[in-house]
Amino acid sequence: MRLLKYLLVGTLFGIVMTKSEAISWFRIQEMFRFQSFHMYGIIGVAVVAGAIMHWWIKKSGFKNVDGTPIEFADKPNTYKASIFGGTLFGLGWAMTGACPGPLYTLVGHGLWIILVIIASALVGTFVYGAMRSKLPH
Repeated sequence: MRLLKYLLVGTLFGIVMTKSEAISWFRIQEMFRFQSFHMYGIIGVAVVAGAIMHWWIKKSGFKNVDGTPIEFADKPNTYKASIFGGTLFGLGWAMTGACPGPLYTLVGHGLWIILVIIASALVGTFVYGAMRSKLPH
C-alpha cells in the first residue's frame, strides 16, 4: 500500500511535468537563451510553493512517515560550494536538456536513451561521494 502512494505521486508528477512542458528540450533551450519566461515561471512557482510548504511544516509540527517530527537544521553559508555545485548542475542541465526530475518522466514517455543520462548522474553521485572530503562544503 505504501508503494502505491509513491507510484501515484510519481504519476502525478509525470503528468504535471508533461502538461507544463517542463520536459520539452525546446522549452529548456528557450530558458537558457533567455528567449521565454515559461520555465522561469514554472521554477518560480515551485520555489514559492516550496517556501510555503517549508513554513507550514515548521509551523504545524508535521511528522514524517516514521512518526518523528520533521526538523530543519541550519546550514552554514558556503557560497563557494553552492556556486561550484550550481554550475555543474546547470552545465549538466544544459547539455542533457533536462534536470533530474523530468528525466524519469522522459523514460516514462519511452525515451530509453535517457537511461544513459540517469546512469551518468548516478556515476557522478558516486564520484561526488568518493571525493566529498576533498571538495569545498
